[in-house]
Amino acid sequence: MASDLLTAVRISALRSLAPPPRLTLSDWIEREIRLPADVSALPGAIRLYPFQRGIADAMSDPGIERVTVVKSARVGYTTLLVGLLGSHVLNEPAPVLFVLPTEDDCRTFVVGNVEPTFEASPGLAGALAGEQGAADRNTLLSRRFPGGSLKVVAAKAPRNLRAHNTRILIVDEADGMEMTAEGSPIALAEKRTLSFPDRKIIVGSTPIFEDASHVLGAYARSARRVFDVPCPHCGEFHEVRWADIHWPEGRPEEAHWCCPGCGCAVEERLKPQIVSEGRWRATAPEVKGHAGFRINALVSPLANAAWGKLAAEFLAVKDDPGLLQTFVNTVLGEGWREAGEEIDENALAARAEPFSLEALPPEVLAITAGVDVQRDRLEVTFVGWARDATAYVLGHRVVWGLPEESETWAELDGLLKERFPHPLGGRLGVDAAALDSSDGATMAHVYAFAFPRAARKVLAIKGAPGQRPWVEKSKGRAKGGWLWIVGVDGIKSHLVARIARGKALRFSDTLSPVWYEQLASERIVVRYARGQPQRRFERIPGRRAEALDCVVYAFAAHQVLNVNFDLRTTDLRQATEQVKPERKNVIKSRWMEG
Repeated sequence: MASDLLTAVRISALRSLAPPPRLTLSDWIEREIRLPADVSALPGAIRLYPFQRGIADAMSDPGIERVTVVKSARVGYTTLLVGLLGSHVLNEPAPVLFVLPTEDDCRTFVVGNVEPTFEASPGLAGALAGEQGAADRNTLLSRRFPGGSLKVVAAKAPRNLRAHNTRILIVDEADGMEMTAEGSPIALAEKRTLSFPDRKIIVGSTPIFEDASHVLGAYARSARRVFDVPCPHCGEFHEVRWADIHWPEGRPEEAHWCCPGCGCAVEERLKPQIVSEGRWRATAPEVKGHAGFRINALVSPLANAAWGKLAAEFLAVKDDPGLLQTFVNTVLGEGWREAGEEIDENALAARAEPFSLEALPPEVLAITAGVDVQRDRLEVTFVGWARDATAYVLGHRVVWGLPEESETWAELDGLLKERFPHPLGGRLGVDAAALDSSDGATMAHVYAFAFPRAARKVLAIKGAPGQRPWVEKSKGRAKGGWLWIVGVDGIKSHLVARIARGKALRFSDTLSPVWYEQLASERIVVRYARGQPQRRFERIPGRRAEALDCVVYAFAAHQVLNVNFDLRTTDLRQATEQVKPERKNVIKSRWMEG
């Protein structure tokens, strides 16, 4: 009897020493992670959607080395990354390296997502405070925890990627990363995992351009999983694609999904049900060890991703290529492709219309100017803007003179101060102008002209290639004023898209054939650098590019406008009413006075 009791005690003791059963990452997230109100509109415990569970479980599957996620916004991907980090901190300590495009992205991720979520989750609160005695080695983007570490680095600096070896590599927003002097930052980061046989590489991104997308290329090499949902009418499973979302003319709020199999309409109210019954399907099951996922906002049960709301969003942006690209990238999770790689200058010239600076179209309610600075002249293109963002190239002027001469800049100043008669009445002036300061020989003269006129939105700019914001103010002053950095490739891509769509960019019949030739002076090409595709604009041999540069700068200037079009329209109309006829001097004849 005593021996039986001793045996039972021994068994119980041994069971207490056994580790708990291993949970999948999705189960662990639901059990441990709590979202605070400043991170999620649904604070508290998490209930993952089926498509999130599949991605999370692949992240924690030891049999899968690589995970690639092609994603839209509104699918909760960041929550999965924070959950994965938490799981490694508590359950499976390891060196963890996050790579994001910029330093600002790194700080936002840590301060806006990691820290609040960890503090709101009881099991994780204080977990990144560091080991005892290591507090002095912790920084905002570098933390130590028992058995592991967290580093969050920007992809821009290659030295960031050389400094750390890691077992868990997480690359977020891969398509927003620029090629460095040492090659692809993603390839450099992957080299930091080579010493770990059980490494895990996770790459996720919203795709940007289809022909040079890193995440789309990685997905193509994976098992290529898609998320299928069942049709409640025929029971067949299909991926929800934008081509199958329909709505009655003029009623986007009634948008519904049409099953590709039976053609039946599935209403929005049934979306939660079909998504809850959805499943991942590998379209290339022969690929082992690399799980690729493609997910878009059409299956998100969030209220702001309702099909009716997305249809309304589409209708609002469909005629603006820049906004439409954002919709394609961030809602549909697809890469953007322009209609053509080269611009046909003869076709553009054939589209010229009878308007100009002296005969403004009534739709134009704002004007910007782009100024290209040459060694012997200043070239200026004026672009008018309508309420619906249609751009009208109104005219082009050349100011002849050396940049060293004050008369050259005085003439430009007079040109930017001109006011042009408007069909509504009154006159319209230049609301903002951007001047190129990239040439070191003329830079000081551009600064001297632009900085004192900053209140008139006269900007000194410098073009920068790659995927970056169209316009952003420099972090520090340059010789007493603010320099503005212009993402020229993004604006050029936008111009190509506008031209391909026809009426979004319109041209004055006062523009010369040479101007159109200069506008069409570059073409889009994809070049491979160190094995990685890079999308860039290249000059067509023998062509000058002043017109293209001027239009790009005028589009950049448009980004700093804040025009109230209703008030502008009222002001133009009232200006006519307030103008009184000039009183002419009358010379009286003496004989009339008698």
